Amino acid sequence: MASSRTVHTTVGTIVAPSMTQRLYYHDSFLYTFDAAVQEVLESPRPALLLDRTAFYPTSGGQVFDTGVISTESENLKVTEVADTEDGRVIHYLEGPSKEIKPGAKIHGQIDATRRRDHMQQHSGQHVLSAAFVRRFDLHTVSFHMADDYCSIDLDTPTLTKVQIEEAERLANEIILENRPVEIRFVTREVASNLGLRKIPVADRDELRIIDIRDFDLSACGGTHVNQTGQIGCILLRKAEKVRQGWRVEFVAGQRAVATARRDFTTLTETAGLFSAHIYDVPQQARKSLDEIRSLRKQREQSLEELAEAQATAVLAETTETNGRKLVFRTFADREMNFLKLLAQKLTRLAPNTVALLAATSPQPSLVFAQSAGQPFDMGALMKETLAKVGGRGGGSKDMAQGGLPNTDAIVPAVEHAGTVLRQ
Repeated sequence: MASSRTVHTTVGTIVAPSMTQRLYYHDSFLYTFDAAVQEVLESPRPALLLDRTAFYPTSGGQVFDTGVISTESENLKVTEVADTEDGRVIHYLEGPSKEIKPGAKIHGQIDATRRRDHMQQHSGQHVLSAAFVRRFDLHTVSFHMADDYCSIDLDTPTLTKVQIEEAERLANEIILENRPVEIRFVTREVASNLGLRKIPVADRDELRIIDIRDFDLSACGGTHVNQTGQIGCILLRKAEKVRQGWRVEFVAGQRAVATARRDFTTLTETAGLFSAHIYDVPQQARKSLDEIRSLRKQREQSLEELAEAQATAVLAETTETNGRKLVFRTFADREMNFLKLLAQKLTRLAPNTVALLAATSPQPSLVFAQSAGQPFDMGALMKETLAKVGGRGGGSKDMAQGGLPNTDAIVPAVEHAGTVLRQ
């Protein structure tokens, strides 16, 4: 007999009267079922309400099932399943039905691969949460299941690598022991004396209990395996500090296998680039980063020396006009940082210098600069110039920078700025 209860979206799921019989409450491995249509919805999305269902709706951190609802002449893809406010289960469809009416008989087919994955993840979460409690008295306050990973949030200000590894080890020991996972329904009064990992806060008379024998008792409405061995394994992936404690990401079952395979492939390819074993990748990466930092430092020093030498040469060949040296230069294959560095050298080596510098690549750029004490406003000049050629930029009184839409704008931009400075 199917249960007539609903699921609520909190850790420690509870059971309440509903209008939809939820077949998955008693058999998570039920992938097909027959039912009658209670209601057909067309707006805002095509959907069906059934008198009974094996489709799991998003709830308690677990995401919904997908699959197909069929009649003798029509197959409708179920793309999402959710709870309604009145406790029924709504099945959203990929498209509207051409013939289904209230009272019609349908056949439901659950995506078994997706369901098995969800069972492994959710049951894995119960085992992992219990492991953190048993080893370190760290309690789970929330659970989230995504398409490629799951996470639990632990109520703790600190979490160590040793704790993570120990909880993972204990969880996998429980999986290896293949303990029974049983479902039972009890009153709230009875549940209060069972030693549940967490008592639901909502006021409901009956609770659905997931019992991992001699290891964990939890109130939950989700789909679960029959024995812990069906979880396969649990692999902890990441831990990070969050507002309410620590978040631990994990994968279980076939997800863990797929993740481990992806990790191994990535490491193997990376190791091949270094001509090293996969276990030597961290050492090789650190060595490469050290070399990169050293080369970057050498490059910066070389650019500094080049800019100073170039500034000295430019100033030597630039004659004064009206008591100042006005420098115009355009460069190819020079980044903005070099233009700024050269401008600094020019305006510091000579106290009466104004420099209008441009680069054609990798990005058409301008840098305007003047020695301290000169009367112009480079920031205002840059904005005025760029406004005429469709560029963007700005800066201070003594130095400004900007980007141009294309290299054709460089000549008119520099000519305009030079005209303003000569007035």
